[in-house]
Amino acid sequence: MKARFVAEVCSNHQRDLGRALALVDAAAEAGCAAVKFQQFRVRELFAPEALRANPALLERVAWELPESFNAQLAARARARGIQYASTPFYRAAVDLLAPHVHFFKIASYQLLWNELLGAVARTDKPVVLATGMATLEEVRSGVECLRSNGCKDLTLLHCVSSYPAPPAEANLAAIETLRKTFNVPAGWSDHTREPEIIERAVRRYGAALVEFHLDLDGKGGEYEMGHCWLPGQIAWVIKNLERAVPSELRRSHPSDGDGKKEPRPCEAEERQWRTDPSDGLRPLLATRRRLVRQTAA
Repeated sequence: MKARFVAEVCSNHQRDLGRALALVDAAAEAGCAAVKFQQFRVRELFAPEALRANPALLERVAWELPESFNAQLAARARARGIQYASTPFYRAAVDLLAPHVHFFKIASYQLLWNELLGAVARTDKPVVLATGMATLEEVRSGVECLRSNGCKDLTLLHCVSSYPAPPAEANLAAIETLRKTFNVPAGWSDHTREPEIIERAVRRYGAALVEFHLDLDGKGGEYEMGHCWLPGQIAWVIKNLERAVPSELRRSHPSDGDGKKEPRPCEAEERQWRTDPSDGLRPLLATRRRLVRQTAA
């Protein structure tokens, strides 16, 4: 089958419009169907307790995409024949992005925040929902929220929210679990940077959409974390998927997992840093209380 590839620019644009436009071009030239950015403000992303406990989080202000970039990035994507998408991380970003995006992506960290899910669904735009760190029941709650608010075009992404993610914990069989449970297209959000994992997600488990993190030249803000692809690397993976299916894909592999949609061991800490539905800030309230105690000690 042919999967649609979405290049997640994350924070590798360095707040430079020229670099951001070059990333749109790179996504198109690599064979992607869409390019995706993130719209966040650090002080509306993390709770004050988190910022006090870890002042280094404020350095991520340098990763914020200027809101004014969206119109030009969307226009460049259209000119290159690909779709433009974005992830809103604060409520007002939904209205800001709606005129520009072909679809919305909701991050795994935001899955519990029904206010955001409902606002995105009511735009009547297609929605891609990532499900990293989540249990099947948490995914079910998110899907019900989206559908009850009018979402008619939904794709679910299985992923492992570790940066990078260990291939042995990929649990790719969960792609099939999501597709069958919710009767929607399902795909894979890659944090492994392993060609074999993407190939297996598409060929063995029928991933309809593959999201991956793209950097331009190894100088982006998130590249050193180890989960970002370079344009030539991902272009080879996309082109390689056109070849015949090798027999090895029919054999079991450690990345297959058990197919149960539940957090993997490597996600335990990240799971505590999800957005709390009470105020739309990270981390969860219980984690904030722990940070306060640690800071006071």
